[in-house]
Amino acid sequence: MKYMHLILVLVLSVSLSACGGGDKSLDADFEPDKPVEQLYNEAAAELDQKNYLRAFALFNEVERQHPYSQWATRAQLMAGYAAYEGASYQESILALDRFARLHPGHKDIDYAYYLRALNFYDQISDVGRDQEMTKLAKENFEAILRGYPNSKYARDARLKLDLTLDHLAGKEMNIGRYYLVRNQYHAAIKRFMTVVKKYQTTTHAPEALHRLVESYLSLGIKQEAERIAAVLGYNYPGSVWYEDTYKLMDDTARQRLLDDRGFIDKTIESLFRPE
Repeated sequence: MKYMHLILVLVLSVSLSACGGGDKSLDADFEPDKPVEQLYNEAAAELDQKNYLRAFALFNEVERQHPYSQWATRAQLMAGYAAYEGASYQESILALDRFARLHPGHKDIDYAYYLRALNFYDQISDVGRDQEMTKLAKENFEAILRGYPNSKYARDARLKLDLTLDHLAGKEMNIGRYYLVRNQYHAAIKRFMTVVKKYQTTTHAPEALHRLVESYLSLGIKQEAERIAAVLGYNYPGSVWYEDTYKLMDDTARQRLLDDRGFIDKTIESLFRPE
């Protein structure tokens, strides 16, 4: 038995020596820790070469190898940027959320939130599809304008916010027109009213008012159609949609539309006040 035990020990010793000694192929990709400046510069170089995913990995490596250096903080933000440029939106959002959580008072925190909003903005689809990304982009741009109104990114955030609002209004108009051509007037009115109430600063508001006139006339509710036509004419007098609306009215209604004394309040807000 002692002889067999000795043989087993020798066999195990040889096996362990073979595993630990000769073949280094499993460690071929391992890179020892590098100086932080060198590693950060390598990441930046990959970013310049548009190797975004490689840059993302290297910026993360800066933090892993040198977590307490000042470079690590910057690398966190740059990792979010590299992932965004590489269209890896989820990874970018996660990196930016982590940066914001760890460094809420950082001088570039406004940029982190702006970049986060861009991740959603770049995923906006056409109005025929789901608009979840548009809604998220809108919420994120609004958050920037509330929290950092004097940021150098505020102007672009405001412009992009306007575009998201126009997109959301376009979605409502698309659905409203769908109902209108199928004579589902009440459903159409609900959508057009949403555009007038929530998106009155967008390019879709004049058409929404015109479509409301069409819908109410189709239902035979001429007084409401005339009231909305007056609001359209007052707020968008040179609009082609007002011209089309004017053509829909009878002679008596047209005369009242031209008479400023016919309606006391022609503001858009008047449409949502109780009678």
